[in-house]
Amino acid sequence: MTDNQGNGTRVAGLLLAAGGGRRLGGRPKALLEHRGRPLVEHAVAVLRAAGCARVHVVLGAAAATVRERADLGGCVLVDNPDWAAGMGSSLRAGLHSLVGTDTRAALVSLVDQPGIGPEAAARVRAAYRDEASLVSAAYAGVRGHPVLLGSAHWPGITAAATGDRGARAYLKAHEAAITLVECGDVARPYDIDTEADLIHLE
Repeated sequence: MTDNQGNGTRVAGLLLAAGGGRRLGGRPKALLEHRGRPLVEHAVAVLRAAGCARVHVVLGAAAATVRERADLGGCVLVDNPDWAAGMGSSLRAGLHSLVGTDTRAALVSLVDQPGIGPEAAARVRAAYRDEASLVSAAYAGVRGHPVLLGSAHWPGITAAATGDRGARAYLKAHEAAITLVECGDVARPYDIDTEADLIHLE
């Protein structure tokens, strides 16, 4: 099934939003304000606008506060008690939450990249073919986010996802299988990691 309606559920959005903002003085990234609302809301809206009918959000730092302050209605919220161990634990928790659903691929995005909007996410999602798909946004040819991970790869990815590496080690080992989708003309892949980066928030 390759029609848009089918892909809406077959390709789920997976937002990693558990970070504690260690270099931001311990301010959880999900709660940073962007355009008057928590950053996590903006990131969910991007995935939905890109065509993901199902969106799973992995929470960690200040999860209870994020649930209170952010409007995440319609999302599946996944708690990662091991969030401090790094992004790898959040990716594992998120992929595990999709097992047993009709999802055939996860479109993975990071909460701290507000410069990556629906256009880039939709391009990556559109490159989905089947559960063996591996797709990555590229910026001037350099791999970045979001990434689309077909379900055939989830066991290998979860086994390799440790620390802050996420899917990086697995993707490097399977580089020849990755479809790169250039997004540098529609998105800016900066991260909100330090106080200096807050200038990017609106």
